[in-house]
Amino acid sequence: MKLITAIIRPYKLEDVRSELENIGIKGITISEVQGFGNTKGHAENYRGVQVLVEYIPKIKVEIACSDAEYKQTIEAIIKGAKTGGIGDGKIFVRNLEQVIRIRTGESGNDAI
Repeated sequence: MKLITAIIRPYKLEDVRSELENIGIKGITISEVQGFGNTKGHAENYRGVQVLVEYIPKIKVEIACSDAEYKQTIEAIIKGAKTGGIGDGKIFVRNLEQVIRIRTGESGNDAI
């Protein structure tokens, strides 16, 4: 099993969600996060004053999936999130040792 974490642009969330639904992904977890990468933030004008925005708002999407689904899941995220510009985000893939559904006690792929 894999845990896929994607950091994406906020306005691309619905596109990513739609692509994931198209491949049958049933559940995702979403968090609003802030951070910076190579661009180190940007300047904006606020009431006529230039302000440095050090941390850029992003969305973190987490998906637990089977080993058989993870490549297709990554492709769906890329398809939904990609604009071709700097700041499209990143995808991290980690192995999941165990998943347990609290309500039923199911574990492994059955709990996903």
